[in-house]
Amino acid sequence: MSILDFLQPSNKKNDQDFSLSDHLMTLTDVIAPSAISIGPRSINISGMSARVFYAVSYPRYLSEGWTEPILNLEKELDISIVIHPIDTAETLKKFQNKVAEVQSQINIKAEKGEVRDPQLEAAYRNLEELRDKLQQSEEKLFNVGLYITIYGADEAALNKAENDIKGILDSRLVYLKPALFQQEQGMQSVFPLATDELMVHSKFNSSPLSSFFPFTSFDLTSDSGILYGINRHNSSLVLFDRFSLTNYNSVTFATSGAGKSYALKLEILRSLMFGVEVIVLDPEREYEYLAEATGGRFFNISLSSDHHINPFDLPPPQEDESPRDILRTHIIELIGLFRLMLGGLTPEEETVLDLSIQETYALKDITGETDFGNQEPPLLSDFEMVLAGMDGSGSLITRLQKYTSGTWSGFMNKPTNVDINQKFVVFSLRDMEDELKTIAMYIITNYIWGSVRRRMVKRLLVIDEAWWMMKSEDTASFLFSLAKRGRKYYLGIATITQDVDDFLRSPYGVPMITNSSLQFLMKQSPTAIDNIQKTFNLTDEEKFLLLESSVGEGIFFAGLKHVAIKVIASYTEDQIITSDPSQLLQIKKSREELRASRM
Repeated sequence: MSILDFLQPSNKKNDQDFSLSDHLMTLTDVIAPSAISIGPRSINISGMSARVFYAVSYPRYLSEGWTEPILNLEKELDISIVIHPIDTAETLKKFQNKVAEVQSQINIKAEKGEVRDPQLEAAYRNLEELRDKLQQSEEKLFNVGLYITIYGADEAALNKAENDIKGILDSRLVYLKPALFQQEQGMQSVFPLATDELMVHSKFNSSPLSSFFPFTSFDLTSDSGILYGINRHNSSLVLFDRFSLTNYNSVTFATSGAGKSYALKLEILRSLMFGVEVIVLDPEREYEYLAEATGGRFFNISLSSDHHINPFDLPPPQEDESPRDILRTHIIELIGLFRLMLGGLTPEEETVLDLSIQETYALKDITGETDFGNQEPPLLSDFEMVLAGMDGSGSLITRLQKYTSGTWSGFMNKPTNVDINQKFVVFSLRDMEDELKTIAMYIITNYIWGSVRRRMVKRLLVIDEAWWMMKSEDTASFLFSLAKRGRKYYLGIATITQDVDDFLRSPYGVPMITNSSLQFLMKQSPTAIDNIQKTFNLTDEEKFLLLESSVGEGIFFAGLKHVAIKVIASYTEDQIITSDPSQLLQIKKSREELRASRM
């Protein structure tokens, strides 16, 4: 059926012979355009202009994915690749004659003493090679037609689209011609009707034909951002800016030794060069040398350290914030901290704590009606004193004393003396007792959150071994609230963990993932891979890729796209961020030798 057939009225026996069925709409009436105008170089369908092209010439070699620039153009176009198999037996007979013809030309030139023709000799070698592959069924031959239809509002738009597409393909030595006086046949060939009315073909064997495959791997290369690694599918650069997404959060899952901390250190180092301020919660003292090399601050948090954070510190209210709301929110956060510190609370104990906290702040003239930006906050010992005067507080005081006057009083019962208004700050928790690590991470993140709200700059908060915070519902809930509210204050949360099951077992585990625009999956253990596959909707191929990945390899998700990635650092970057014990010992030895030579 021709396109014009759509416009023909339904056949009737005669003008007098008609019935009700003659006036019913058919499927053809529904899908047919209202009008069609066919010109020598274009066709207009219901007011939309279109132009059909066919490929007439190709280079000797076609690289993989050469159609990708056309497919990724932000233009409306249709592409049809028509493939007709050729009978191999019949082709081999013609090949024999062609090989003999080329061989004869080479011999004639040799007999005449003429200079040998490299092109002729190359053609002979190619013919022989292809004939061998055809005989061994390693290759097959096909007649291939490539037809492209572009659309535009008018002729000027078509001409512009034509110049853009021809410019791309001409640079790859692929030449197009418009289907002159065959636009209707061209449209029929491009429509998904499995017809080929243009019949403009070039011969291809299997190998170069595979380069026509229109589905190519995703690229994550943008005009701004930092280098995360190399795309393992096509060796392109994975350049991305987390602050260009809907939120700035990320999660990284990997087994121990897979390179997760290495990858985040590399991101930190490169982000610092773009003016991003970075704060790290480091449970294993892995970021100390990085802080030293970049001029950052390193705080070693332990019961005996000189660095303290007062959990009663309040962020000063901003212009658009109410002091009452700030105080109320912080009291709720403190109750969550005490629930964690005291091993749980009954409803009655929560009420006693709520009243005691309000009274403690009131003793320092801090209420919802005052501007407490410059007021000195109370200490934990002040709170204990107020709590002692409350009915029903005996059990609370007994459990609280180890934090105020007992073994664990060194960290949180003193005024804050750390300053995080630096480009790079690291809080190390390696020397903190395991029983207190979750509590310390809660206090530190709460203090960081208060400081973030004072000054709006581009920041990244890295929480290594985030499963520590996911162990408790209060700390997990607080971390999730940071992930949701951080964007308002230009803050991105990067969580890293090797205990995937512990992370996902928390009711806030999956919400943390869904509230992270970036996800980085590295090598996984067989025990965790099924959970990972289900959570991230991975294919079986992607599942096996994670099981077999080497150090620094994995799958990088950014928004709706994801690619297989390999993290690569320069030599200088590697010397700063490495966590390999053998490299660290060598670096330490070199530094000691350098220090000794200067003495």
